[in-house]
Order: sequence, then C-alpha cells, then structure tokens
Amino acid sequence: MNKIGTFLLAVFSIASLRCHAEKTEPVKFGDFEQWVTRNIKESRIIGGSKKQVFAVGPSRTINGETAYVPAGDTPWASSNVMAKVVGIVKTSNAVYPDARSGGGRCAKLTTKLEHCKAIGLINIDVLVAGTLFLGRMFEPITSTNDPYSKMEMGIPFNKRPKALRFDYRVEVPAGNTRTYSSGFSSKKTLAGADKAEAFILLQRRWEDGDGNLFAKRVATARERFAKSTPGWVNGHDLNLTYGESGSASMNLIPREKSYYARNSKGKMVPVHEVGWDNADATPTHMIVMFSAGSGEPYMGTIGLTLWVDNVALAY
Repeated sequence: MNKIGTFLLAVFSIASLRCHAEKTEPVKFGDFEQWVTRNIKESRIIGGSKKQVFAVGPSRTINGETAYVPAGDTPWASSNVMAKVVGIVKTSNAVYPDARSGGGRCAKLTTKLEHCKAIGLINIDVLVAGTLFLGRMFEPITSTNDPYSKMEMGIPFNKRPKALRFDYRVEVPAGNTRTYSSGFSSKKTLAGADKAEAFILLQRRWEDGDGNLFAKRVATARERFAKSTPGWVNGHDLNLTYGESGSASMNLIPREKSYYARNSKGKMVPVHEVGWDNADATPTHMIVMFSAGSGEPYMGTIGLTLWVDNVALAY
C-alpha cells in the first residue's frame, strides 16, 4: 500500500473508533410514545368543563379529580397540573402528545392563555408556558405562592455525559410582542418576542444537619430558540461545559429563585447553589428542562410552540 493509501486508512480507522466509542443513553420515556390521559371535571362555579390533562409515563387513563402520582418509574413532570383552591378544582394543560410525520409521537409545548370565568361574572386570564422537566410536581396545587416549592427539580444522577441530545422543532408567531397576564391584573402587551428554551444542569448536592440542601454546579448547557425552524432538527446536541461556564446565560441560580427538592426527611426545601464545582467532579443530580418560554412567570408570546422528541444523553 502506498503512503497516501496508508494515510487514508489511518484517518478512516480513527473516525471509526470515534464513532464506535460514542455512547447514547436514552432518557426513560424521552421518546414520548407513552402518555397518561387524565379526565378531570372542573368545579361548577367556574363552568364545570371536562378537561384533559396529560403526563409523560406508562399509557393509562385516570378519571376524576385525583392528585397525580407518577408511576412506572417515569422521570418526567410538566407544567400540566390540577389545582384545588378553597375547594374549587381548576386544571391547566399546555403540554400535549403530538404526532410526527412518518409515525410516532412527540411532546408539544405551547404558550397559551388559560381562561377562567367564575360564577359567570369574573373573567380571569393566566398566561402559561408549556414546560417539561425531570422531577415531580406535587398536586393538588393549593395556592399561587412560591410556585417552585410545588416542583421537585432534578433526579439522582452520577454520570458525566458530554451533551444532551434531542430532536426539536420551533414555531414562533409573527410579530414581536409578549403578553403579561397573571389573572390578578389587566393583561399587558410588551415589546419583544419570547424564546423557547432547553437546558441541562448537573449538580453535586449535600444536606446539612438541619435538613438544608446545598449544591455546587458541576456542568451546564443552555440554548434559547428565537426563530421558527423549517422543520425538525434531529440529533441536536447541547454540549455541556464542566466547571465554571463563563457565560452569563448559564450563571448559578440566584438564592431567591432556588429550585426545590425533598431532603432526607421528605420535606420540600430550596436547593441553594453556592458555587462552581471542580471540572472533574462527579454530580449527584441532573436537571433537564424544555419550555415554550424563557421569561418571567405569566409572561410570554402566545402561540410560541416547541416540539421535542428522542431525548438522550451522549457520552
């Protein structure tokens, strides 16, 4: 074999080794083929409508105003919830199963106004951005105070992937505005369109003697999507940065916006991020979130939609 042939063979051999060395680990139920369908009747005082609320997990149907408890070891939760405030049952659903062309299903996350008319007189509009995350939502929601305290963010995890890999599609409505609507004040239209978002955080957490939780950030990857895609983008990678990211968009979580988790006694407490970990540290937990918005609560671009499928970790 001549020198050129030897060189090409060496190149192809190395490429082949790299290809075989890469490992992809699907996130359980991250192909979004299986969904729980919940059929819930809202209270008569707000119309008594029958609503469907979806969750990612082993396929089943749940009828009635039963607080949702994940089954089948699904790691996924979402912004879809049932609330029960002073005995009044209300639902919210902005994450749906959707069909992909060519077969199979995916997750569809959208930003929408949830409308409520109480006693036929009081009209309330609340803007909701569809969100999927690894963790758990605790139902029923009984108040709007401190929403993070109802969400357990993250799951136990001790590996070091190089990227979060997924298929996605984005549809951004025409125009350049956002809507703010909390239900407690009049709707406001603001300049500038919202963005869809995906991120993964790896943390090393620990608990002190009083049950308080702390964490150091091991690795980070975040991306925001401001434009519509012409179709599906398959096998997209969010590449993790280990150690301090150096990017303002991937800063530590401010103390006042801390996510929550259960401590060793089962109590929901904030997880305070107190610094960056060493680049070679091993995490204890992983947070993954996809959302049809990236702004403040109750604010977003109505109609902004993010489709997600085939979520996996690449090594």
